[in-house]
Amino acid sequence: MPSKKTFNLKKASFSLKFGAIIGILFLHIPLFLIILYAFTTEDKSYQFPPPGYTLKWFSIAMGREDIWNAVYLSLNVALVSTFAAIILGTLAAAALYKADFFGKQSITLLIILPIALPGIITGISLRSSYGVVGIPFSTWTIIISHATFCMVVVYNNVVARLRRTSPNIIQASMDLGANNFQTFFYIILPNLGTAILAGGMLAFALSFDEVIVTTFTAGQQTTLPIWMLSELIRPRQRPITNVVAVFIICITFIPILYASYITRNTSEVEGSGK
Repeated sequence: MPSKKTFNLKKASFSLKFGAIIGILFLHIPLFLIILYAFTTEDKSYQFPPPGYTLKWFSIAMGREDIWNAVYLSLNVALVSTFAAIILGTLAAAALYKADFFGKQSITLLIILPIALPGIITGISLRSSYGVVGIPFSTWTIIISHATFCMVVVYNNVVARLRRTSPNIIQASMDLGANNFQTFFYIILPNLGTAILAGGMLAFALSFDEVIVTTFTAGQQTTLPIWMLSELIRPRQRPITNVVAVFIICITFIPILYASYITRNTSEVEGSGK
């Protein structure tokens, strides 16, 4: 019988472990403080440790109509912009991946540019464009603005999956008599399903908590992140802002976690930084 080979993996050094722990703490201690101050009894400042703990801020936040209006607006914007991003991003990825023509790389760069540029540049450019065309600020201007960078997330995920899809499968479908419509719905779309879903979830999370671009394109509309910024300058009931922040953490954490789960063995989740 052939001998079994064993591999002794070198354990990480103490300095590497220490650096990893410091990095994790640096990222997550602020989140812990947000959650902690959602339960504080102090309503004017952030004392550490909090003088006491209470759940009253959650009940107060649940009864405020302005919070619910901001939540509904953010959810509507995120859902519609994600739907538009899924359609546009998938079609753009399919078109550019299949075709080979002069200027293809330039068009690819233009597609991913909105998520590569600083948010303030994107916001100013969109606001100027709406002003030139004469489009009044409304919920739709926010949706269009969010779709510009949400589309990039979907596009990157679909392109990554298409690169891993064998063209022989598509050719075999054609050889067996399937038309373009049947090949797309029975061969291509099932292969792209998890990539589209992961991109859509990341797009939803990006849209729901986006604030910079929204500030320039919302007009009189108040999304949940904008509401939070306006509440931070008020001297009383500051823990309510932390309660809403906890809500946003939960809303955005779930789709990101699920997107990471369904693509844990692949490299499809790309372009998610904004």
